[in-house]
Amino acid sequence: MTGSDVPVSVLTLVRGRADRLRHLMRGLARQSVAPCELVIAWMQPERALNLPDPGFPVRHLHVPGEPMPLAAARNRAAEAASGDLLVFLDVDCIPSPTLVAAYADAARTERGLFLGEVLYLPPGVTDPAALDRLGRVHPARPPVPEAGLRRESDAGQLWGLSFALPREAWRAVGGMDEGYVGYGGEETDLAARLAESGLPTFWVAGARAYHQHHPVHVPPLQHFSAILANAARFHARHGRWCMTYWLGQFSAAGLIAWDEAAPAIRLLRHPEPPEIAAALRPDALFS
Repeated sequence: MTGSDVPVSVLTLVRGRADRLRHLMRGLARQSVAPCELVIAWMQPERALNLPDPGFPVRHLHVPGEPMPLAAARNRAAEAASGDLLVFLDVDCIPSPTLVAAYADAARTERGLFLGEVLYLPPGVTDPAALDRLGRVHPARPPVPEAGLRRESDAGQLWGLSFALPREAWRAVGGMDEGYVGYGGEETDLAARLAESGLPTFWVAGARAYHQHHPVHVPPLQHFSAILANAARFHARHGRWCMTYWLGQFSAAGLIAWDEAAPAIRLLRHPEPPEIAAALRPDALFS
């Protein structure tokens, strides 16, 4: 396993889910091209024990905050990273053996925001031999190119599970906006600001990752208040709404008065605990 001439830092955020992190790290150990480091931002007081050795340096940092400080944790991880290319990989994701090499090749070819394909796994599947066979493409995602790069006109296709960009491009826009608190919106805001800076977006062949299954809420009522606040913050900055699919679901449920032309979200009521519980879909692959 040899390193790339494009120094790559892989960054991930963790709260709980140490078993998922171990599968991610074993996937990094199988890379055809090793990153120069893995930076783990722990959103909890103590890091997990008995982590596997991926064969390259692992750096740990702690990011306090409630609720989950997702934007702050990504910022701290990026500040600590030494690589020229930052690869953000969600702790639920197992990287394919070519993920690091594909992102490094993309950075060698273009300067851009790079998006990789994510396949969603059914419950209990982590065997590397079964990932391609059992993983499923998210129905809302476009196909990736068979080789090389394909320009993407909509930077909002950025989802936080797997993406990469030059460290200097991250720094140029100031990283993620830590005014987004809790779940939702901070990734789309970053994508919009990167696009406004002139950074193009590309889909990358070969940068596949596999999302380890966990139960999801449909819609994500457990994040109701955070989604409303973060959607309003995004609208105030960009003059348009993000997370429209979820806002539409909240509206259909009678929780808010909203449509895409609305200047603001009007809260009608908060979801009740039985509604939140009923939204849980233990076997659903997608939220």
